[in-house]
Amino acid sequence: MSNPRFWAVVPAAGVGRRLGAAIPKQYLDLAGRPVIDWTLAPFIDDPRISGVWVALGAEDGFWSATAYASHPKVRRVDGGAERCHSVINALDALAAQADGADWVLVHDAARPCLRRADLDRLMTELAADPVGGILAVPVRDTMKGADAAGRIGTTLDRAAMWHAYTPQMFRLGPLREALRDAIVAGDLVTDDASAMERIGLAPRLIEGHADNLKITRAEDLPLARFYLDLQARTC
Repeated sequence: MSNPRFWAVVPAAGVGRRLGAAIPKQYLDLAGRPVIDWTLAPFIDDPRISGVWVALGAEDGFWSATAYASHPKVRRVDGGAERCHSVINALDALAAQADGADWVLVHDAARPCLRRADLDRLMTELAADPVGGILAVPVRDTMKGADAAGRIGTTLDRAAMWHAYTPQMFRLGPLREALRDAIVAGDLVTDDASAMERIGLAPRLIEGHADNLKITRAEDLPLARFYLDLQARTC
């Protein structure tokens, strides 16, 4: 395919139990908007993205009140028990209108601070890549490996370690096959790169910014608001 299209998939069926909030974390208020509105905005605004598939829980009662619920660029699909199930459901639905060589960018619903410059870098640098890759940030802290008793078992060499972020960008056909293979094997991978690694491929690491945080704890919300405010003042 000479001119593959770009699509986005956002798994948003999680309930965010670790956060302990009354509603799923993707719907928490962040600077006057639901988290998921901030998350979707870069993909909605980018003319290269042909469509955005959002995987939602069957009992989701919050989505209809969000800014992009009725946007013509957005499609809703049923989510699954785990992230990988939500992503494969979205890919299966997308396959009905997309080519297997098209690019898919999978992005966490609870990452509202993605910089548009990082999205552009990912799409530009991977456009001709044979495998695809992910946004990531080199590890700067000393990393420890724990033993079964919760004590330090080893100190890891951080020189070759990266924090894996999203979006993660792969061709629709290979990613769909890799995820399905992992699920059938009972390996419920927590990111898409892991599925590609399972079939012997080596995704590229594209360095992004550390403010592309994933909201998992209560203290992450004010930090995300700070990052969004800082981005607005410096961009």
